[in-house]
Amino acid sequence: MYLIALVFIAITTLALGSAAQVWQVTQQREREQQLLFVGGQFRDAIGAYFQSTPGGAKRYPPQFDDLLKDPRYLPTRRYLRRVYTDPITGKADWGLVRAPDGGIAGVYSLSEKRPLKTSGFNANDAAFEDQTSYGEWKFVYAPAGPAGAPQQTGESPDATTDAEVESDPRPEPELPGSDSAIGR
Repeated sequence: MYLIALVFIAITTLALGSAAQVWQVTQQREREQQLLFVGGQFRDAIGAYFQSTPGGAKRYPPQFDDLLKDPRYLPTRRYLRRVYTDPITGKADWGLVRAPDGGIAGVYSLSEKRPLKTSGFNANDAAFEDQTSYGEWKFVYAPAGPAGAPQQTGESPDATTDAEVESDPRPEPELPGSDSAIGR
């Protein structure tokens, strides 16, 4: 009887170990999907800011706060509700791709972790194919025409406060794989 209990415990331990590994891979895939979503939100917000520049010369946002509240317009224009956290690192720190004018042309994760997804990206993210780290997934807005090559920095954005986030009456967008999207 004692031997049967030991064998049962050993088999159960192996099964739990396998289940934990599957769960970990599933979680990483969900974080990858969230990174693609959040990166796309940043790229779209930067593009909207750039395209709505008043006057002739288009400009990239000088800082993240300008995406939250565009100081060039009254009434206020918002391109993002908040500065999203990086789903891979769990921090609001992003690498920045700088435009020739010094503004923010794009963002990327500061994680050097190897991605699970290496193919099957949509057209906007096709450059991510076969990249070896999440830090190589650069979400850059590039307008049509000659613009020069943006430069990368490891600089972090200014953090937004909870009061700024709560003051925006629009609902929070649901991230793919988030608990609120389960069951739909």
